[in-house]
Amino acid sequence: MVSAVEDRGRRRDRTHYLYIAVIVAVVAGIVLGLAAPGVAKELKPLGTGFVSLIKMMISPIIFCTIVLGVGSIRSAAKVGKLGGLALGYFVVMSFVALGIGLVVGNILHPGAGLHLDAAAKAVGHTQAATITEGPVDFVLGIIPTTLVSAFTEGQVLQTLLVALLVGFALQALGTAGEPVLRGIGHLQKLVFRILAMIMWAAPVGAFGAMAAVVGETGVDALKALGTIMLGFYITCALFVVLVLGTLLRLVAKVNLFQLLKYLGREFLLILSTSSSDSALPRLIAKMEHLGVGRPVVGITVPTGYSFNLDGTMIYLTMASLFIADAMGQPLAIGQQISLLLFMMIASKGAAGVSGSGVAVLASGLQSHRPALVDGVGFIIGIDRFMSEARALTNFAGNAVATVLIGTWTGEFDRDRAQRVFAGELPFDETTLIDAAPAPAEPAVPPKEPVPA
Repeated sequence: MVSAVEDRGRRRDRTHYLYIAVIVAVVAGIVLGLAAPGVAKELKPLGTGFVSLIKMMISPIIFCTIVLGVGSIRSAAKVGKLGGLALGYFVVMSFVALGIGLVVGNILHPGAGLHLDAAAKAVGHTQAATITEGPVDFVLGIIPTTLVSAFTEGQVLQTLLVALLVGFALQALGTAGEPVLRGIGHLQKLVFRILAMIMWAAPVGAFGAMAAVVGETGVDALKALGTIMLGFYITCALFVVLVLGTLLRLVAKVNLFQLLKYLGREFLLILSTSSSDSALPRLIAKMEHLGVGRPVVGITVPTGYSFNLDGTMIYLTMASLFIADAMGQPLAIGQQISLLLFMMIASKGAAGVSGSGVAVLASGLQSHRPALVDGVGFIIGIDRFMSEARALTNFAGNAVATVLIGTWTGEFDRDRAQRVFAGELPFDETTLIDAAPAPAEPAVPPKEPVPA
């Protein structure tokens, strides 16, 4: 008779073939894109549809995770401390990423010697027009129209706000709110089960997305602008390995490559769809399984997706220097720093905007150095491939940030993480959630009444 554990193991083994199919689909998409570009471009809706299915699940998963995490602890101050620590870390790492991009960009000077044609000049102005909101609009945009509109509009930060309010309300209810928490726990299992079902469409989505981008871009743009692409990929890799890897080892005593291997399927999903959103729900599930406390995961991951954009910071730096060199208007160090600080602020307001990397680049140049906006046309041809490096770096940065913040707040079980890395506690791919998750922080028992 087969035990339940063995049966779950066999089902997990079947998901292994799913990701082999994703790899095959990516290769097939590249081949089709090169062989028949016209046909390949028509397959773009396949990739768009798959990513839309994943995005459909993001709001309910974030809501359930945060409400269960916040509602199960008894100190609202602890949640505020956690959020403040996360935002502080994100700002510091944005400066580090900008600094690394500046150093590499000033060493490579990849834009020197290029010439801009007239057709490309209008592209930058078109992209600049797509970012219209300022910091005030961004803050006001976090407030949803109604309590449920955050779910229907798919706004991550709006969902985060609603979930925090519900979590704090359940804290205030005390034992009266426990039935609601149990109900949301069952809802979480349901939405993760739906997500596991959607994942079986990943090969189709990967095939359509990769075929379309290769068919649209071809190899000409890659040959002409290979220097900045190679430099950008190398810079992102150095940032992840040297900066994030060192922090992870010193603070959490965790090996970066073990963590990256653990998240290998998520990286494959991002690479095939060029969207880090497609891996957000799985990152939440896997970080909890790894041993990071639910409140830390629920607050750090969604917030990081909007504010911890390490790959985007490196991209903005190198792309700005590339354009300035290509236009024959190199920037002095002081000009570089002021421009990039401006872009760092602008990028936070553009979080979640489709194609936000090139849009923020264009709008930043338009506001700070209008003469360089024409040069955005240089980068459009390869932006799709650079967006993959941005997404992969942003994702790695958020995974590392979750472990680090969990360590600093005492919400990371290092022993469990080592068992997970060793394969002793495999992630359940059929449900994407532990059958018996680690218990949340126990409620503070009521004080004994003082006798008169």
